[in-house]
Amino acid sequence: MQRPWKTDVAPSDITPESVWRGRRRLLQGAALAPLALGASPLAHAALDNQPTGPVLPAQRNTEWSTNEAVNSWQEITTYNNFYEFGTGKGDPAQYANKMQLSPWTVQIDGAVRKPITLDIDDLRRLAPLEERVYRLRCVEAWSLVIPWAGYSLAHLLKHVEPTEEAKYVVFTTVVQPEAMPGVRSNILDWPYVEGLRMDEAMHPLTLLTFGLYGHDLPAQDGAPMRIVVPWKYGFKSGKSLVRIHLQSTQPTTSWMRAAPQEYGFYANVNPAVPHPRWSQATERRIGSGFFAARIPTRPFNGYEKDVADLYKGMDLRRNF
Repeated sequence: MQRPWKTDVAPSDITPESVWRGRRRLLQGAALAPLALGASPLAHAALDNQPTGPVLPAQRNTEWSTNEAVNSWQEITTYNNFYEFGTGKGDPAQYANKMQLSPWTVQIDGAVRKPITLDIDDLRRLAPLEERVYRLRCVEAWSLVIPWAGYSLAHLLKHVEPTEEAKYVVFTTVVQPEAMPGVRSNILDWPYVEGLRMDEAMHPLTLLTFGLYGHDLPAQDGAPMRIVVPWKYGFKSGKSLVRIHLQSTQPTTSWMRAAPQEYGFYANVNPAVPHPRWSQATERRIGSGFFAARIPTRPFNGYEKDVADLYKGMDLRRNF
C-alpha cells in the first residue's frame, strides 16, 4: 500500500541537524528568537548546544518514518510536558537533571507467563535498536517531529508471554519527590499512569524508546525509557517508566481520573473533535515561529492507513 507520508530516505537524511541549526541561527539573531522556539529563557540560553549524553547507536528505519523536517535538539529538549517537574514547558529542562537514573529497573508483570524485572541495560539489549522519525503532538495543539531510537514494544511483550487474560497494558512512571517538584502538587494523583489496549500496544508503530538524535534520552524527555505512540496525543506516551503491567480490565489513567470530561482512554488524534476548551483542527509546529500559519491536523496524526483498522466500528467521538 502506498503511504504518501512515508519516505525511502533515511531519517538522518530528511533534514540534517547542521542544516536545521543553520536555519535556526537566522532566528536566533532576531528579537523573536524566544518566540520561534516557543520555549522558556532556558531554551534561549541553550540555542548553541549540541546533542549530549551517551551515544545510542541505532539502525535507520525508513518504513515508519515521516518525511517531515525534524525539530532541533534544543527544541525537543527544552519544550516539554512532564508535570512531575511542573506545568511550565521549561520546567522539565530546569529540574530534570536532579533525577536519579541509575540504577534503574522496570517490572513487567500481571497477566503474563514470564513476569520479570529487568535493568535498563538488559531492556536496551532485548531487541535491535532502530531510529524512527515520529511526530509527537500534544493536546494543546502544538507538535514536534523527533528522531526517536528504540524498538517496537511488541518485542518486550512477546518476551514475557501474555496470557489470554491480557487485554490492556498499563504504564507507570517513576516518582522521585526529592527531584520532582511537581509531584508535591495536587495536579494529578501520582504516580502517573497511562494505558493501551493490547492490540494498540502490539502494533509495530508503538515504540519502546531509549533515545533521540542518536543519544540516550535526556531526563526531561522521559529517560531512561518511555513509550511513544505516534497516532495518539503526547500524554499517552508515558515517560520514565518503572512498571509495565498487563491486565484484563481497562485502566483508569491519570488524566481520565483528573478530568474525565476532557480526557478519555483512547486519545487518538481526531481533528474533527474539539477539546472542550480549544479546537484541535490545526496545530503549531514548535520552531516554525510564533506568527507562522497553523497547519491542519491530520487524523491519527497522519498514520490513519496504518492504525484506523484498530478502531473499525467504533464511534471515535464517544471513544475519545
